[in-house]
Amino acid sequence: MSWDAHIITGFPSMFPGTLGESLAGRALHDGLWSLTTHDVRAHGQGKHKNIDDTPAGGGAGMVMRADVAASALDSVTARHSLPVLLPSPRGVRWTQSLAQELAEGAGAIFFCNRYEGIDERFIEARAPLEVSLGDYILSGGEPAALVMLDSILRLLPGVMGKLESGLQESFSASSGGLLEPPHYTRPPVWEGLEIPQVVTAGDHEKLAEWRHQRALAMTRERRPDLLEDLPQNDKSPKK
Repeated sequence: MSWDAHIITGFPSMFPGTLGESLAGRALHDGLWSLTTHDVRAHGQGKHKNIDDTPAGGGAGMVMRADVAASALDSVTARHSLPVLLPSPRGVRWTQSLAQELAEGAGAIFFCNRYEGIDERFIEARAPLEVSLGDYILSGGEPAALVMLDSILRLLPGVMGKLESGLQESFSASSGGLLEPPHYTRPPVWEGLEIPQVVTAGDHEKLAEWRHQRALAMTRERRPDLLEDLPQNDKSPKK
């Protein structure tokens, strides 16, 4: 049974985009996930199939109409009972745990907006989950949907080459929510820099401890906010 992705957008040609390449593209070809785009313009109003209008009360830009957005979404949810995500700078933060939660489900619907936003009444009436990639603005929800989908798809069984690859990454539950430790490969010496001896010594127990301590130190240095939920005895390097 494949994981079903549905994209509601005014620009269907933007998909699958990068998701049609590499591991995600191979998984799409193999049927591990499916992609269906739905053109919101098919639900436009009037002779010119308008999907937006000027902001009530004045202001710059255009706003997507609530009736158009609802018609487009309802046409999909009537056939697919899946979580609905609305990429939005005011949404909840996108996290690895949220990606994992969605990966364990049957699929998701992404409503990709453009312009200044969607009529608030649509959000109140249909209650999509507003999700933000970070504190910055994109031209539309399509790039955000591609990023979110990428982080979900790589967690699906069979998409990645090795299950361990997804279990030992930054932010994953198995890593304790820490950043990844450093990685190395050949050559053993490059521009005078050597691979740490513990990495190649063959002592797996010592290597595991070294990786944990390096991950802890890197997280403390670069993302101390990730340490807030860790038990106190896990926050300090072991002697």
